[in-house]
Amino acid sequence: MVLRRRRRVAPTATAGAAALALALTGCSAEGPDTTGHGPLAITFLQKQGDQGYFVNEAAGAKAKAAELGVDLTVVDLGNDRDRALKEARTAIDKKARGLIAVVPDPSVGPELVALTRQAGTPLLSTDDQICADYPDPGACFANGLVPRVGFNSATMGAAVGERAATEYARTGWKTADTSMLSIWNNDIPVCRDRVNAAVDAFSVHAGTVLKGAKVWTANTVEDARRRTAYALASSPGVKHWVVWGCNDEDVEGGIKALGDAGFGPDNVIGVGIGAYLACKDWLPGKPAAMRAALLIKGTDVGALAVQQMVDRLKDHKDLPRETIVPATMVDPSNWQASRVACK
Repeated sequence: MVLRRRRRVAPTATAGAAALALALTGCSAEGPDTTGHGPLAITFLQKQGDQGYFVNEAAGAKAKAAELGVDLTVVDLGNDRDRALKEARTAIDKKARGLIAVVPDPSVGPELVALTRQAGTPLLSTDDQICADYPDPGACFANGLVPRVGFNSATMGAAVGERAATEYARTGWKTADTSMLSIWNNDIPVCRDRVNAAVDAFSVHAGTVLKGAKVWTANTVEDARRRTAYALASSPGVKHWVVWGCNDEDVEGGIKALGDAGFGPDNVIGVGIGAYLACKDWLPGKPAAMRAALLIKGTDVGALAVQQMVDRLKDHKDLPRETIVPATMVDPSNWQASRVACK
C-alpha cells in the first residue's frame, strides 16, 4: 500500500475523456438507480473472512450499514481468486448498487474493474490496492488505481522496523549471531511493501544490517509456523532472532516455530501488525517474544468504506482516491487502554 500522490483527471470537452473520468471515479450515467424505494443494497467482498482483522472489518462495516439503514451483504471469499469475480457477478445480478472489495489476489483487478464498469456499479477497494490496467498494482499508473480505504504499508513497515530496532538496542545482542526473519505472502504487494520498509527502517535505526531469512507464507499462523521451521534448518549458528511479517499471523507463526526450536522470549524480538493476536501473548503478564504490535483497526476501515460508498450513491460524491487510516504501536503496557479487540 505505497502512498502515492494522485492527480485528478483534468476536465475535457471530448465525450470519450468524460466517459473515462466517470469510469475512474466509479460514476456512471447509466448506473444503478439510487433514487428508488427501499434501502441501498451494497455488497462487501472480503478475503480471509475468518482472520481476526477481517472479522473486525466486517463488524465495522455492518455496524455502519445498520446506522445508515443500508442493506449490506458481506461475502467471505476465503483465498479464492476466481470467487471474487463470481460473487461480483452475483451481486450485480441481484442489483447491488455498490461493491466494496478486498480481494484474495490483486491480479483479479483488471477483470473486476471491467466487470463493474460494464455494469455501471461503483467499486471501492479496502486494504489492498487493485489496478484497472495491470495485475500488479505496483505497475499501475495513479489514475488506474481503484479508490481505496486502508493503511499506508510503507509507513506501517517503517514503524515496525523502528520499534524492532528500539527493542534490539535494549538487548545488547551481537550482530554476528543475530538474524532477522521476514515472513509474508510475496504475492500481495502491500505485504512486500511492509516487509521491505521494516528491513530498511531497522537498519537505519539500529545502525546495523542483520543477515536475514525470508519465508513466504499464506499469511496464516500455521503456514508461517510450518514454513519457518524449514527456514530455521538452514540457519545454523543464530542465537537471537528479530521477527516481522505482513500481519500478526505471520509473526505469531514465526515465534511458535522458534519456540519449537528452543528459542524462548529472551532470544526473540517479534513485532506484529494487527495486535489482535499479539494481545493474547500479553494476557498472562509473562515475558513474551511478541514485544509490540502495530494496532490497525479493521472496524474503522469497514465503517469508513461503507460511509464513502453511501456518500457516492446517495449524494453522488466522488470516491476519494485514497483514504489512509492511522495505526498505533501498542505493547503489554498500553494495549488494553488502546481497546484492542483480542481474538
